[in-house]
Amino acid sequence: MTADVIERMRGGLVVSCQAYPGEPMRHPETMAQVARAAELGGATAIRCQGLADISAIKGRVKIPVIGLWKEGDEGIYITPTLRHARACAMAGADVVAIDATGRPRRDGLTYAQTVERLHDEGILVMADCSSFEDARAAVEAGSDIVSTTLAGYTPDRPKTDGPDLELLAEIVAAFPDVPVLCEGRVHTPEQAAAVMEAGAFAVVVGTGITHPTSITHWFARAIGLDVEAPTH
Repeated sequence: MTADVIERMRGGLVVSCQAYPGEPMRHPETMAQVARAAELGGATAIRCQGLADISAIKGRVKIPVIGLWKEGDEGIYITPTLRHARACAMAGADVVAIDATGRPRRDGLTYAQTVERLHDEGILVMADCSSFEDARAAVEAGSDIVSTTLAGYTPDRPKTDGPDLELLAEIVAAFPDVPVLCEGRVHTPEQAAAVMEAGAFAVVVGTGITHPTSITHWFARAIGLDVEAPTH
């Protein structure tokens, strides 16, 4: 059953359904509706944040749900402890996404120790990486999925204009038997296609599909309106 969850994502589109604090769409039922709409549009999995959202979305869609729990905004804040990861699984996540960088974790466990304990409980883990070194450590720890989620969001790599295809290709070449997802700044169908051509197991798209404030801003700027970019 666990292997089937990951296999269902192969060659597919994972849609990240998340709203930032203070935004109008920040509500579990709203995110569940967005997730269901994405499923109808062809999404093969949903990525979402927060226990209430995970639970609501899991009850609305039939495709796999990748869950995470963001707490804070500095250092490791994507599922920062073993407790957070367990809670995501209890809320219904089929896979739990965890910050896989080498930064200190709040509970004192290493990433590898966290993965080991989650696997002992039958919980699948997605490693959110910022660099090739993160990916290598994540693979060595036995992560079920490796992703480029944090590339450009730590000092390890510069922030690319669009997805970090160079990092993706490097990880895919080094670990051909590991499901490698590309996440981060995939804003157009053309970029999603380029990600798949670069060898990704699946592509994750968030803002470009599910964040109307950002999408509206892109259009407004394109027609010459002097509007400020939304802040997160």
